[in-house]
Amino acid sequence: FNTLNSISSLMHKDVEAADRMIVRLSELLRYTLESTEAQEVPLRQELDFLDRYLELQQARFGERLVVHHEIAPETLEASVPNLVLQPIVENAIQHGIEPHSRTGHIVLRTKRCADRLELEVEDNGGGLPKGGRLREGVGLSNTRARLLQLYGPAQLLDLIDSSAGGLVVRVSIPWQVDATGKAASGTEK
Repeated sequence: FNTLNSISSLMHKDVEAADRMIVRLSELLRYTLESTEAQEVPLRQELDFLDRYLELQQARFGERLVVHHEIAPETLEASVPNLVLQPIVENAIQHGIEPHSRTGHIVLRTKRCADRLELEVEDNGGGLPKGGRLREGVGLSNTRARLLQLYGPAQLLDLIDSSAGGLVVRVSIPWQVDATGKAASGTEK
């Protein structure tokens, strides 16, 4: 819905950019409809989807949005919940980047820590509210529920103030690969 609102406002300023956003949005919607069966996908696939989503946001924010990738190559075939990163990145943009006029930075990090996979999304927004917890919306609540359903107590979703300002959302899940060394598809569990 945020993307549709962005397209609507862009139609009056830059019709070609709005048209590109519509094409990208249709690609994303097609992907989500085709991948609803898979509970887990390889991280590589998740990041590819996320890059397509970020292209939409880049059309909206232009130079105000800068995305950095710090992806450990050995993590690319690890299994992750399908569409786990998009709502976290959307929150980073909506709450961390959009309210400010300065250039917004998002850092995507992945790493393997022994038998765990850690995913991080960091923004340079305002961080956690002073003296309180962040009120979680539908995106984070659904993400927490999905992680709990898939991994039980073996999962963790943390919101941490970044030392550089902003917020870090960290997801930690068990490291999973199938017998061939490829990420498990999640459809046979």
